[in-house]
Amino acid sequence: MTVHPFIEAEKQAGHSVKRVCELLKVSRAAFYARRSGRPGPRAVRDAELAEKITEVHDRSHGTYGAPRIHAVLQRQGEECGRRRIARLMRGAGLQGRHRRRRQLTTVPDLRAGVRPDLIVRDFAPDPGGLDARWCGDITYVATGEGWLYLATVIDIASRRVVGWSTADHLRTDLVADALRSACRRRRPARPVIFHSDRGCQYTSQQFSSLATELSVRLSVGRTGQCWDNALAESFFATIKRKLLDTVVWPSRAAARPAIFNFIEGWYNLHRLHSSLGYHSPVEYETGLAA
Repeated sequence: MTVHPFIEAEKQAGHSVKRVCELLKVSRAAFYARRSGRPGPRAVRDAELAEKITEVHDRSHGTYGAPRIHAVLQRQGEECGRRRIARLMRGAGLQGRHRRRRQLTTVPDLRAGVRPDLIVRDFAPDPGGLDARWCGDITYVATGEGWLYLATVIDIASRRVVGWSTADHLRTDLVADALRSACRRRRPARPVIFHSDRGCQYTSQQFSSLATELSVRLSVGRTGQCWDNALAESFFATIKRKLLDTVVWPSRAAARPAIFNFIEGWYNLHRLHSSLGYHSPVEYETGLAA
């Protein structure tokens, strides 16, 4: 016999429901809710939370897991624990998208001169360091008419994508356009470090001359060491699992506006970062300026 029918039988026998519930460690409210066919307060609250969790998950295009959904709900004034959110997500069949391994695209130039690593895997946000240290990389997008390549420039202090460019080639012009874009938008008041891998585009003479012209100090990690450019890799993992790997792109023209909307309309404005105290890049920079 299950607990609730047993309590009902004891009640019919004249025994105290309160005493039986205490002995069985069952809430009287839960018993009466079950008896009346109405859901109890906890079940009602779970249903409300599950609806809000689903809304947040949908807005993130299925990328947010329990930690980030917990952060969003806290900002909305919801009092609930992370474990409860994880339980409700499991019950609703929801989960965040996990990072996939990506194919290496770096082609080092063995003839390039030696450049220092000015970052040394230090990608921690620095409140006083906007436009002091940037990093960037290249990734690829499969389309029906061939590859589309995306180059980025990210401010290490705020995680904001401050410059980016796309092209149908992997020539130096791709990364040069991204760096020019960043400098036009941010207009750094001091020489800024730009960190990358040792791909031939970044170690070329053309890119070196542009960096000198823009007062940019070039920094490179080691060949084959993804952690030496971890922040740039992390951004590409996010855009791939949220956007690029979720759609079959018929053409480069179809992918470009989607990339724009992702970077400028969602990632910079709304994507929460645990390293920024669960603020978006724009919120974090606004807080520094306040």
